[in-house]
Amino acid sequence: MKNVIAAFLLIASLLTLACLPGPPADTSGKITITIYGFSIMKESLEKDINPAFKARWKAEHGQDIDFVASYAGSETVTNQILQGAPADVAILSIDRDAQRLKEAGVATTDWHNFPNRGIVNRTPFVILVRKGNPKGIQDFPDLGKPGVKLIHPDPVSSGGAQWSLLAIYGSELKKSEVETGAQDKNRALGTLKSIWKNVISTPGSAREARTQFETGYGDALVTYELEGLLMKAANADIEMIVPKSTIFSEHPVVMIDRNVKPNTRAAVEAYIQYLWTDEAQKAFVKNHFRAVTNDQFNTENKEFATIQQPFMIDMFGGWDKAYPDIIEGVFKGQVQASK
Repeated sequence: MKNVIAAFLLIASLLTLACLPGPPADTSGKITITIYGFSIMKESLEKDINPAFKARWKAEHGQDIDFVASYAGSETVTNQILQGAPADVAILSIDRDAQRLKEAGVATTDWHNFPNRGIVNRTPFVILVRKGNPKGIQDFPDLGKPGVKLIHPDPVSSGGAQWSLLAIYGSELKKSEVETGAQDKNRALGTLKSIWKNVISTPGSAREARTQFETGYGDALVTYELEGLLMKAANADIEMIVPKSTIFSEHPVVMIDRNVKPNTRAAVEAYIQYLWTDEAQKAFVKNHFRAVTNDQFNTENKEFATIQQPFMIDMFGGWDKAYPDIIEGVFKGQVQASK
């Protein structure tokens, strides 16, 4: 009986010890968060969002954070991560790239469970032309006129290029639907074909396309509104043409679970959640992205254009349908094949 009691007391003491809190986690050591972003994320992250989060984390946890970042076309960034790049966080141009990371098993946390289904910001697609608009471009179809030389990023490497194709094709669907009650796919296909015949260069990302356009090459560039506003702020000799109808691109954030270390996971998760705070959303607006959590924030940027007939990716049924139907079926299968 004494042995039984002794055994019971030993077990009870062990259980008591197990319930006691362990030593506090060491938060004093500096940690690094590595971010891979599609090309136009650079300014908003490096000027405002990353420094603000770094300061907040230090104040709340007493721990220093360093950020390491790399930027390229969204498809390129995704390929780099699939090949082993050490990203903890990826901010991508298109949801399809996030899906590729999930299918490969490198991102196991479902970004759709984040706020706003993982979308951190958005921006419409516009046309940039030379000062004075010498080619008289007023809408997407004008890019198909004889003699227009168009810069357009490469759809193979750039998510922005895929958004651009959807903007051009979808704008004709949207306008025809408003005008006649039905979407005219032949009209949309004809417009996209005529425009693609005028493409003289396909840089690897939206940012590379902007850089090439800034050197004086080409008559026009289809790109994110953000890029046009940044160029205007730099007093570039360009004008921004707002199409009557255009798409709003939406950009997801993904946690690359394969690479996140136990000692950085809490900070990485907090950083991702921070992107939907008022502070971060206002920083996006300041840097010419549209906020997604509160439309009122967007009124703070007086440079934002008004789009008469806007549309979103859901007009195509989401990326699960847009990519095979439009990017592969229409663009690769019919437009590229006919050039």
